[in-house]
Amino acid sequence: MAEGDRALSAPARIARPATAKQAVADEKQYLRAVLSEARTALSAERAGTLSVQVQRRLLATPEYRTAKKILLYAALGGEVDTILIATDALRTRRQLYYPIIDRGLCRLRLGAVADLGELRVGALGIAQPPVSAAREAGDLGSDPGAALVCVPGVAFTPVGARLGRGGGYYDRLLAELPGETCAAGLGFSFQLIDRLPEESHDRRLDFIVTESAVYAASAAPPAATQTADRGGLPKWAC
Repeated sequence: MAEGDRALSAPARIARPATAKQAVADEKQYLRAVLSEARTALSAERAGTLSVQVQRRLLATPEYRTAKKILLYAALGGEVDTILIATDALRTRRQLYYPIIDRGLCRLRLGAVADLGELRVGALGIAQPPVSAAREAGDLGSDPGAALVCVPGVAFTPVGARLGRGGGYYDRLLAELPGETCAAGLGFSFQLIDRLPEESHDRRLDFIVTESAVYAASAAPPAATQTADRGGLPKWAC
């Protein structure tokens, strides 16, 4: 057998088609790389200006104005900041929560704070309440409009699909939330793209807020009812 024939016959050399699940995972990873790079390329000054605009739009929504409990995140790696929202929530005497990372179970619990000085850098370098204050997501209550959950993301779509960092922490948290809890994604306009790869366990958000607009997505069907057509990049990335 010729050397070239031996190379072709070796099992390790045979290209195998990727499974649908692997194709989705690969596409998500590609989108994360492209959009994370775009986000980190923002100057601190520009990111701060845009973050203020995003937060002001969120504060003006009826979902925020009527919520009695607010779950925020401590921004990391160029994410939309939430300090204005936190300050307003405390000023208006709403119950303010932040996630507490449980790395052992790969999930998020919640911790209430009465002052932002209670936050300390915890797992993954993210500021969070003391672990001793941890509570379950169900403590937010199931009354319609009682709680507003704000989540970060690498990318979003106008109909509420979200792409996270890849750890699945927020996916699990969203699945644990009471059904009537309102969830909002905060992002910059360039993070909003036409389509994202989705899987049946993904929960879409109720609305997306950028510095340019608020996109109400509550009428969109859940990810599990969508067709297999997935993915898409913003036009500037093509």
